[in-house]
Amino acid sequence: MTSSNLHGLAGAGVSVWSDQISKAMLDSGELARRIVEDAVTGVTSNPTIFAAAIGSSSGYSEHLEELKSAGLHTEEIVKSLMASDIRRACDELLGVFDRTGGGDGYVSVEVSPTLAGDTEASVAEARDWVKQIDRPNLLVKIPATPEGIPAISRLIGEGVSVNVTLIFSLERYAQVIDAYFRGMEDYGRAGGDLGTVASVASFFVSRFDSEVDKRLEEMESPEADSLKGVTAVANARVAYGLFLDEFASPRFEALAEKGARVQRPLWASTSTKNPAYPDLLYVDNLVAPNTVNTMPLDTIDAYQDHGASDPKAFTGLDIEQAKLDLARLEMVGIDYHDVVQVLEDEGVDKFVKSWNDLLEGVERA
Repeated sequence: MTSSNLHGLAGAGVSVWSDQISKAMLDSGELARRIVEDAVTGVTSNPTIFAAAIGSSSGYSEHLEELKSAGLHTEEIVKSLMASDIRRACDELLGVFDRTGGGDGYVSVEVSPTLAGDTEASVAEARDWVKQIDRPNLLVKIPATPEGIPAISRLIGEGVSVNVTLIFSLERYAQVIDAYFRGMEDYGRAGGDLGTVASVASFFVSRFDSEVDKRLEEMESPEADSLKGVTAVANARVAYGLFLDEFASPRFEALAEKGARVQRPLWASTSTKNPAYPDLLYVDNLVAPNTVNTMPLDTIDAYQDHGASDPKAFTGLDIEQAKLDLARLEMVGIDYHDVVQVLEDEGVDKFVKSWNDLLEGVERA
């Protein structure tokens, strides 16, 4: 069996997912290689990832010309290119999916970010992705906006596996868990097999530090300085504490008896944005069982090079310290609720911009 630093991370209960996919990765066999050598057991994608992949590679040119010649609209062309990559990635990871009994081996595709404020349209597009990809190891990404929450419960209630994305707030995370429970309860009442539904809840990490640190810089105090580079990990660790509590509740136990899986926390945005911070800050400090860490390839390579081969999970005491760190944030005068609202709004806006850039790039090609 292959042994490496990343296999050690996986042995600690962290599923290593690639936050990157492209036709080049598939054609060259890179994804297949990383599944074996880097313990990669899943893939996430978003409009930014596809904008970079399609815009920087000539590998899509032939397929692009075929689709244009067929008279497809730009958005149909983009979705067809995305579907091809996602379907192939699903096939590459089907072995992981089968080996884990559906516990891992998933590939995520995101509904258009322009639909983040429209429940019905999000549900409809998610259904379309399920039909178009037609793979058992597909996760459809729905943002955790106020309008996304009911879409999440609706889709899970139909047996659709969902990656809940763009979570920043602990309060919103509690709503996400409730939406998962409601969806599973509905699916169970409809006679569905709960064991066929998977879900992850994607907590965005580094962006929290980026926003908070910017505000701390303006305060110029020792207490504020001591919180720099601390609060993103604290926010994620407190979220994990909530996960432990909710998935040990009688409500979930009733679902588990019918075959339901836990909705795993997924740490997203885990590349370090501040060059003054360690490059593995959001990997080393977020080791915990039943979690996913989706990393860009550079972060995967960095962990393989100098990450711990036998990493230790953070503890209950660490979660209590994290709660104190978030309380300290409020004490120095930073409004947590404003931080997470700004991040959610910016997150949607950034993905909408990437989506529009992608459409414009394909239109020009």
